[in-house]
Amino acid sequence: MDQVHKQHEVSFFQICRGESLNTSYLTPYLEPMDPDFRNGVNFAFSGAATQPRYKPFSLDVQILQFLRFRARSPELFSKGYKDFVDEDAFKDAIHIIDIGQNDLAGSFEYLSYEQVIKNISSFIKEINYAMQNIYQHGGRNFWIHNTGPLGCLPQKLATFDKKGSDFDQHGCLKALNDAAKQFNDQLRLLCEELRPELKNSTIVYVDMFSIKYDLIANATTYGFESSLMACCGYGGQPYNYNPNITCSRAGYNVCEKGSKYISWDGVHYTEAANAVVASKILSTNYSTPQIKFDYFCNN
Repeated sequence: MDQVHKQHEVSFFQICRGESLNTSYLTPYLEPMDPDFRNGVNFAFSGAATQPRYKPFSLDVQILQFLRFRARSPELFSKGYKDFVDEDAFKDAIHIIDIGQNDLAGSFEYLSYEQVIKNISSFIKEINYAMQNIYQHGGRNFWIHNTGPLGCLPQKLATFDKKGSDFDQHGCLKALNDAAKQFNDQLRLLCEELRPELKNSTIVYVDMFSIKYDLIANATTYGFESSLMACCGYGGQPYNYNPNITCSRAGYNVCEKGSKYISWDGVHYTEAANAVVASKILSTNYSTPQIKFDYFCNN
């Protein structure tokens, strides 16, 4: 979860997106040295999920961190600590939530497809709790990302138990993508239900799945040569991913032109791919409602 203060413009925590908005990167909440929270704060944690099964910093922990920051920042600001923000900044902030993929990915490691689908409602409940909690503490602007095509990640393609019929026309795993779609449907419905319930709030739902799947399905159109192969990893064709020799571990290799790859390490996108994703997010063509960031800056 990320919080962005509009008085200093708005920013995503991802590098390319922050650069597209001509603003600095968000400071991690746990930054130990000279943190500057005037532009926003990043509560995200690598591998985090809505539930605490997989990582210690699950969504509920991030909300607790937000509440701590929410209480302390105005107090410190009033005492002269100008790298923090006051009450007005919290009223104007945009709260970005992008979570859920790790819940689905982790579930597929030990549950059947039917069990994963059944568990989706519990993931959505955690997101609902997070949004309600933020709202109760003054948050009014929400920017909610759905989850991307999990079945197109080289990591999953290389390690998931599969057979020929499991793939769609673009080489992605149908079961994993179907689960992502069902998660997204429930998340979209949550946003629709909360709009009238959370009075005077703005909730923007962004279809990240469509953005990323279009990028994979039309990779060459966007200038990419490899849509399902990791740039950094081990094993070569077709996915260059080995769970025992992942990117940065001994024996890994790196492609010559990362700008021609969509996947960096089998899970994360390359900078070039993220730039395309960022431009599509900022276009608002994949947003419901179609509200540009300028709206938050001017209202």
